[in-house]
Amino acid sequence: MTNFLELKYLSDFIQYRLEQHFNSEKDKPNPEIPDINDWNLHIPNFIKKAKLDKEEKLLLLLALSPHIQSNFLDGIIQNKLTSTGDFPQLGGVRGKNFRGFLPTGETALFLLGDNDFEKRKKIQGFFSSEHFFGKHHILWLEDPPEGEPRMSGKIVVSQEYVEIMTLGEANKPNFSMKFPAQVIETEMEWKDLVLPEGTLNQVKELQTWIDHGDTLLNDWGMRKKLKPGYRVLFHGPPGTGKTLTASLLGKYTGKDVYKIDLSMVVSKFIGETEKNLANLLTKAEKTGNILFFDEADALFGKRTNVRDAHDKYANQEVSYLLQRIETYNGLVILASNLKSNIDESFVRRFQAIIHFPMPKFSERKILWKNAFPKKIRLHKDVDIVQVAQKYELSGAEIMNIVQYACLCALKDKKKTIYMNYITNGIKREYEKGGRIMR
Repeated sequence: MTNFLELKYLSDFIQYRLEQHFNSEKDKPNPEIPDINDWNLHIPNFIKKAKLDKEEKLLLLLALSPHIQSNFLDGIIQNKLTSTGDFPQLGGVRGKNFRGFLPTGETALFLLGDNDFEKRKKIQGFFSSEHFFGKHHILWLEDPPEGEPRMSGKIVVSQEYVEIMTLGEANKPNFSMKFPAQVIETEMEWKDLVLPEGTLNQVKELQTWIDHGDTLLNDWGMRKKLKPGYRVLFHGPPGTGKTLTASLLGKYTGKDVYKIDLSMVVSKFIGETEKNLANLLTKAEKTGNILFFDEADALFGKRTNVRDAHDKYANQEVSYLLQRIETYNGLVILASNLKSNIDESFVRRFQAIIHFPMPKFSERKILWKNAFPKKIRLHKDVDIVQVAQKYELSGAEIMNIVQYACLCALKDKKKTIYMNYITNGIKREYEKGGRIMR
């Protein structure tokens, strides 16, 4: 990586600035920064299209350099400081584990701003939350110790962007308190998803947005008119295909689908829910993956009347969640058994609301016919059409029944499914739901 032309440029530029500072009478030429499209690093297209100026590109290279080669900055700086002694204007710190030179805001000020007040003010602005780097959580300044100048803080680059720009892609985040979500996958295909035509057409529209949303916003110039991302509500009874649909959308668009563990997001401690969700969204949106909030009522349910301080903060949490989800640049899917459980102020922000109804007779018939393994046969007393017509069951319930019937056959050392296996399975499912089988 030391042969990267952009790092060769950074090395030349740092040496140029040091030479300029210590030997001001020498007229050494300012090296020319290579075009960002020619860099060897994997710079995401949205950064290339941001039209960063020279100083912003330099800051990005400076921040990345310790992650590319641990002794990169030391090798340049120490040679010069050997003859000049300590040089506090250069800033920099040593890490706890990493013993190389880590640039600080002061390092950026020296290299990019020199003693020019207007330039230094501009460089400080690069670390603002309103700057491109801050808005996209690319790099920022770590808070310095209490009472010390802000620019003495270490320059931090998002680990996800380090991975993207050095490896070409970000590693999948591990399930943790900071990222309470897990990837869900499926071996099933679109043909296995049995939904009403209207529902399926709406689902296909989501796939179209994933495939072409970036073109719409950027190439067609709609970014100023449309909000980033896409928000959709899946609502309907349990077992009607909401989770499977989310998994298939990820499978056929090349996106990971992260199912959020709401028990780890929602905290009894005031302010912790916002922090947990902010961490999760910040990590997820760098790769544009799909977020799937199952049983979303726990987070996005109707706000309560304020009776005490807890209600007040609970309502503030919902308001924060509405705002933060609305700025997520990928697909966010909320799933709920009842549309009426979701806060109305958030419902208005959905681009799509898709109903997953209980399957009708025609759909149940397909589900039953596709459910059994091909290696077994159905006994002649099994009438799938009659079963589909008589019993109103969801797709998930049908699969539970088929699994039960197959296990009964294996237990009896048979390769035949008998009607009593199926009826016993149906009875079990009805009892689980508190229904009476007739």
